[in-house]
Amino acid sequence: MVLGYHYITLRDGWGNDPHAFSPTLYHAAEFGWLGVEVFFLISGFVICMSAWGRSLGDFVKSRVSRLYPAYWVGVLLTAAVLMIWPHVRRADNLETVLTNLSMLQQGVGVSDIDDVYWSLFLELKFYLLFAIVVYRGVTYRRCVLFCGLWTVAGVVALKANSNFLSVWAIAPYSPYFISGIAFYLMYRYKPTLLLWAIVAVEFLLAQHYVRGRLIMNVGAKASVAHGWPARLGVILAFAIMAAIALGVFDKVQWRWLVTAGSLTYPLYLLHMYIGFTLIDILRNHVPAPVLLLGLIAFMLLLSWGVHRLVERPLGRWLRNGIQKGLQEMRRNSKSQAASEYASPTSQATGNHLADGGTRASEDHRVGSQRPAR
Repeated sequence: MVLGYHYITLRDGWGNDPHAFSPTLYHAAEFGWLGVEVFFLISGFVICMSAWGRSLGDFVKSRVSRLYPAYWVGVLLTAAVLMIWPHVRRADNLETVLTNLSMLQQGVGVSDIDDVYWSLFLELKFYLLFAIVVYRGVTYRRCVLFCGLWTVAGVVALKANSNFLSVWAIAPYSPYFISGIAFYLMYRYKPTLLLWAIVAVEFLLAQHYVRGRLIMNVGAKASVAHGWPARLGVILAFAIMAAIALGVFDKVQWRWLVTAGSLTYPLYLLHMYIGFTLIDILRNHVPAPVLLLGLIAFMLLLSWGVHRLVERPLGRWLRNGIQKGLQEMRRNSKSQAASEYASPTSQATGNHLADGGTRASEDHRVGSQRPAR
C-alpha cells in the first residue's frame, strides 16, 4: 500500500504527477498511506503477543535485533545512492547520516535520510511505553489498564497544553496500537464486552483523525478529494484484525506468507528514495508500467537479499551479544548487592566485638532500672 502510494501518486522521480498511469489506479493509490495505520494496528497485536511471558531484557533484545540490522543497511544504502546520484534529493552531511543510524534523529531535531523513517520513531515510543507493562509483567489486567491510560492521555493531551504529554500520547496513531492490543487479548483469551468497547472507542477516535491524515498526505488535493475511501480503509483494517482475533484465519498456514512477511520491513525501509532515484534515471528510457513493475520486482529482490544476508546473521549476533551483556549485568549486580549487604554486617560485628563490654554494662544498668513484670 505504501509503496504504491509513493511510486504512483508522488511526483518525486517522475518530474510531475505520473499521468502515465490510469486515473483509476492513480486515485486508488492515493490512499496507500493507510498502510502505516495498518502497520500500527498489526504492531499492537504482535508486540503484545511477543512480549507475553518475557522479561524486560528479553523484550529489549528482541526489538533491537529486529529493528536495527535492516535499518542500518537502509540508512547507509539510501545515503550512498543519494550521494552518488543526487537527482531527486541530496544526502545531508555525514553528521546527519551518523545520527540517523541511531533511529533517534527526530528526538534531537535531525532530518530523516528517508521520509519513511518518521513512523519508526513512533514505533519506538510505543515500545518504550509498553516496556513499563513488560517490566511489571504482561498480564490481561495490566494490558487493559495500559489501554485505558493511554487513551485518556491521548484525549486530554490537546487540552492539557502539555508538550510532554502530546509527545507520548501520539494521539493520531495510538488508537491503532491500542486496538491491536485489545484484539490480541481477544485472540489469547476470548472476546468480551470490555474488549469490544475498547476497540469501539479506538475505532471512533481513529475515524476522527482520518481527515487530518488525508490533508497531511495529499495536501491541497484534500479539499476536493473524497474522504470516504480512507474511512472505508480503516473499517476494512479493523474488520480484518477482528477476524484474526476471532480465529477466522487460524487454518491459513501458507508457508510463503512467512517469507512475504519477512520482506515487508526491509522493503519499507529501502523503497522510497532509492526507488525515486531509479525512476528519475530510467523514466525516459523505459515505459512507465514496465518501469513500475520492474522496480517493484527489484525492490522485493533487494529486500530478500537484506533479509537473508543481513537481518538473519546480524540479528542473531545482536541477540547473542545483548544476551551476554544482560547476563553479565545480572551477575555483577548480584555480586555488588551481596557485597553491599555483607559489608555493613561485618562492620557492625566488628564494632560489637570492639566495645562489647561497654554495651553490656550499659544494658545491665538499663535493665536494673526496669520495673519487674
